[in-house]
Amino acid sequence: MTAAAIPVAGPLRVALLGNPNCGKTALFNLLTGSRQKVANYAGVTVERKEGQVLTASGQRVMVLDLPGAYSLNALSADEAVTRDIVIGRRPGEPLPDRLVCVADATNLQLNLRLVLEARALGLPMVLALNMSDAARRAGIVIDREALSRELGMPVLETVGVRHDGARELLHFLDDWPAPGTNAASAAAWQAPTFEQVMDTQLEVRRIMRLAVQAPPDSLHSDDLIDRVVLHPLWGMILLAVILFLMFQAVFSWATLPMEAIKSAVEWLSSLLRSHMPEGVLQSLLADGILAGAGGVLVFLPQILILFLFILALEDSGYLPRAAFLLDRMMGSVGLSGRSFIPLLSSFACAIPGVMATRTITHWRDRLVTIMIAPLMTCSARLPVYALLIGAFIPERTVAGIFNLQGLVMFALYAGGIVSAMAVAAVFKLWRGHARPTPLIMELPAYRVPSLRQLAMGLHERAVIFLKRVGGIILALTVILWFLSTFPAPPEGAVGPAIEYSLAGRLGHALQVVFAPIGFNWQIAIALVPGLAAREVAVGALGTVYALSATGADVASALGPVIAQSWSMATALSLLVWYVFAPQCISTLVTVRRETNSWRYAFFMAGYMFALAYGASWITYRLALVWGGA
Repeated sequence: MTAAAIPVAGPLRVALLGNPNCGKTALFNLLTGSRQKVANYAGVTVERKEGQVLTASGQRVMVLDLPGAYSLNALSADEAVTRDIVIGRRPGEPLPDRLVCVADATNLQLNLRLVLEARALGLPMVLALNMSDAARRAGIVIDREALSRELGMPVLETVGVRHDGARELLHFLDDWPAPGTNAASAAAWQAPTFEQVMDTQLEVRRIMRLAVQAPPDSLHSDDLIDRVVLHPLWGMILLAVILFLMFQAVFSWATLPMEAIKSAVEWLSSLLRSHMPEGVLQSLLADGILAGAGGVLVFLPQILILFLFILALEDSGYLPRAAFLLDRMMGSVGLSGRSFIPLLSSFACAIPGVMATRTITHWRDRLVTIMIAPLMTCSARLPVYALLIGAFIPERTVAGIFNLQGLVMFALYAGGIVSAMAVAAVFKLWRGHARPTPLIMELPAYRVPSLRQLAMGLHERAVIFLKRVGGIILALTVILWFLSTFPAPPEGAVGPAIEYSLAGRLGHALQVVFAPIGFNWQIAIALVPGLAAREVAVGALGTVYALSATGADVASALGPVIAQSWSMATALSLLVWYVFAPQCISTLVTVRRETNSWRYAFFMAGYMFALAYGASWITYRLALVWGGA
């Protein structure tokens, strides 16, 4: 993909069009590598990816990864964006010069409907048979010449997960004739009638008979696996085991890298204290930046392990089956299985989870899913959970094999799920007995997750996390350090300097509100910057206790410090608080954008604060009684 010639002026715009699960995004990542940017389409929270390819002849090509769509007759916000771009009706988005229609070669019949609809637009177009290696292994024989003749377009083979899997497409981009775009055909597009849809399906079947030969048992192995995965009993047990192992791994696998990061932070802190004179600058670096941002950075391994499981489950084809499996259970609380994937996305972050609800066509189902998505335990809570569990829950095994800390973590995640279902049931009663939209979705073929795709996904998540640590978390840490350091204590003061600072005064004022649930003034301070990003609460505690400990190094030892300072009742209360904790500001802004109303965002913040406070109060009081305090 390097150039020996001078690139032509004005990059060629090529749009990748295809069904969900066809490997289109994997092919896009292969083509563009690091030369891509991710943003949202103007006016909607639908993700767009755009990247650049430089072909062997020096041709510059801008590649746009369109949201997945089954048809140009859009039923969701994703599909509407894709349709509007390829027909030239989206403001600010020029009509693509070329279309590369990406189809799953192992499931070509499902993909050909979109290909035929796109062909009618008159744009220069090529069909890329992706996953062609998997199709051959399954015994599927595709006559490319016959397929090309019947479709009236070139047909190429690609493998989006192989390093040379786009070679044919890159060569074709070099030799593709100048655009003969029929913009009038695209602009004149109209939604097809029922009769036209049926005619298209008949044409798909005709082409399949002529160009594709598939063994009668090509899906036999998938069907055998699905007998277990989709079984009402064994499938649910399997899903519970997968989730359980995921949270066990979050603790068990992360121990060594976390210890390495802790040691590095401790070494840097000691180096600063031994080589810098005491003063404001030393305090800023050691008590502010290292104790704050460093205290959050240590949880990166656990976050990446969580993402590893989610990405692997998605890439394997399991997630749509989990959604199908949970459809009946979620229907009991007024939702459909289609809500599962947005809710699972919320385990990573509530923002993409809220955005993913746009695939839900029924507005009430979508609104309820948005309202409960933040109750899924996002990765920003993980540092808080890990800190408190590590400090107060002993590291021992249960029944000889299970990690007790992992069991507690699993219980917290399960608590969020159960709470979300309970809130959805309340919304169902409140809104009446509207029937949820029936779940109709594609179950993709099982496949082994691509190590390359997993690595790219983890790299992307790590970069996002590190940018947060180096951006908003670092900025809030410095602001909190400033508020915790100034003004200086008066002459004759006997307590730590932070108690006389602006942050100390604010913390003591807020303690009046939070004392009934067991929170001290240090926790009250940490909750304030946590509104911007939840994981900042850990960094804020590190900064507050570093300044409260009169010079002691707690940058990498916050757990033992709070274990000595807090009661078990306080720790449990704070854990429960973060199960329901009011959303970060970014999530509330996303809710406002998705619902086009601030009232839903304010309602979410209000009901979650009430849940968090009430649940923490009950937990704290019960813990005091059981603890004999």
